[in-house]
Amino acid sequence: MHPTPTTSFLSQGQRCAAWITCPDGEGPHPAVVLVHGFGATHDMRLEQYERAFADAGMVVLSFDFRHLGASDGMPRQLVSIPRQLADIDAALAFLAGDPRVDPARIALWGTSMGATHVLLTAAKHPGLAAAVVQCPVMNTMNAAFSSGLGAVARLAGPIAVDLIRAVLRLPRRYVPLVDDPGRTAIVTVPGAKDGWYGMLPPGASFDNRVTASVGFELVRLNASRRAASIQAPLLVCVSDRETLTDPRIAARTARSAPRGTALHYPADHFEVYHPPLLDDIIRDQVAFLTRHLRLTALSEAGRD
Repeated sequence: MHPTPTTSFLSQGQRCAAWITCPDGEGPHPAVVLVHGFGATHDMRLEQYERAFADAGMVVLSFDFRHLGASDGMPRQLVSIPRQLADIDAALAFLAGDPRVDPARIALWGTSMGATHVLLTAAKHPGLAAAVVQCPVMNTMNAAFSSGLGAVARLAGPIAVDLIRAVLRLPRRYVPLVDDPGRTAIVTVPGAKDGWYGMLPPGASFDNRVTASVGFELVRLNASRRAASIQAPLLVCVSDRETLTDPRIAARTARSAPRGTALHYPADHFEVYHPPLLDDIIRDQVAFLTRHLRLTALSEAGRD
C-alpha cells in the first residue's frame, strides 16, 4: 500500500504522484524537493523529513519517480537515470509555479543514490538556493563494484538480455534490487537487504526488483565529477562507516564544490534514517537550509 498522494505533476507527459507538506502561515515560503534513493518510494521514511522541514518553515515536495510506487509509467520498476532527472526537473518547475512558494528560494535534498541526482541537477540549475545530500552515493561506478567483481559478473548476462528485450519491445528482464551477498542483484553488500527492508513502515510493501539494464548505467556514472560546477551551497552529510560506497568520495566532493560543506556522522549507510542519529542529522540539515533559504532573517523581519 502507498499513502494517498496529495497532488501530482507531469513529467514528459506521464503522471508523477507527489506529496506537498506546507508550513503554518502565509507564503510565499522557501521550499525543498526531496529526492529518494535507488528504487525507493515515498513511504520509505520520507515523512520524517517532510515534517521536520515543514515545521521549520519550508514547503516540502516529495514524489515517486515514474515507473515506481504510486506514479504512472510502464514497464513497472524501470529505473532510468535520464528519466529520473527529467522527473526532478518537472518537480522543480511544478514547485516554482506554486503560489505558496518563493521560486528564488528552492532547495534540493537527496538521500543515498538521490545524491547522484541532486549533484547532476544542481550542476545545471545555478538558480537553486541550496542542496543537501545524506549517506550519499555520488559515484555509482564505485558503488557498483563495492560488492566485488563476482557480483558485477553475475549481472552481465541479465543486463545484456534486458537491453536486447528493451530494443525489441519485449517484456523486460528483472533482477532483485537488493539481496544477500553471493546472490544476483544490483546491491549485495552485507547488511543492505536488511537496511532496505528496515525502511518500510508497518503495512507498506516494497517491490524488490528493477529492470536489469540499469546496471549498465550505474557502472558508467560518476556524478561527483560535477561538483565543481555546482554554484549553490552544498551540504554533504557523510556516513563515516558507509557500506555502499567509499565515504572519502563524499568528503572529496564537498571540497570540490565551490560552496561545499561536509559534516561527518558515525553511521553506516542506513543508520541515518533511524534514531538517535536521525535527530542529529535533521537538526544539522534544518540549520543549513534555514541559513541559506534565509528563513531566520525573514522570520525576524515578520516579527518587527
